[in-house]
Amino acid sequence: VEDDATVRALIGETLTDLGYRVIEAPDGQTGLRLLEAPGRIDLVVSDVGLPGLNGRQLADAARESRPGLKVLFITGYAENAAMAGFLAPGMQMITKPFPVDLLARRIRAMIEG
Repeated sequence: VEDDATVRALIGETLTDLGYRVIEAPDGQTGLRLLEAPGRIDLVVSDVGLPGLNGRQLADAARESRPGLKVLFITGYAENAAMAGFLAPGMQMITKPFPVDLLARRIRAMIEG
């Protein structure tokens, strides 16, 4: 879930190249609708700063129907968010810009762990 089309495309392409099935959403509301639909979802990658429903609100709402859903947040404000107790169990965060290999390692570790 990423409102910047270029960033969303880059992440989607990277994950597809790594063999993951990717479902993209441009905002929190669309992301939540997709997460409320039936089907397997192993991990959500979401920007924190989304218009309307932000990334954490999206994660909290999605966890109502998918308890234990793993969430990787991407943001330019990770230090401040983590310090404020932003992350719950099963949530991690990386700061933009990030190397693609870091994204791949983090996602693999979260899904396999």
